[in-house]
Amino acid sequence: MRLVWDEELAATAIAEHFSDVSRPAVSQHLSVLRKSGLLRERRDGTRRLYCADHRQVLTVRAFLDGFWNESLETLRTLVEQPTSD
Repeated sequence: MRLVWDEELAATAIAEHFSDVSRPAVSQHLSVLRKSGLLRERRDGTRRLYCADHRQVLTVRAFLDGFWNESLETLRTLVEQPTSD
């Protein structure tokens, strides 16, 4: 499977992975991801080629990992609190 993480892909190639989503919807999602900085876009004639911006994706990943770890720590603290029976 070809992925935007590994290489530039045209919007049509990306859309082929999502048979239950319309191509205009895929284009809208790509636009949102590009505007957020998670994807880079390069134009080649009439085609738009997309690839992941690794640095930006890893920044989001680090944030989510920290959020998840913090939430798990809070849950652990709550579960381990003695109950007043």
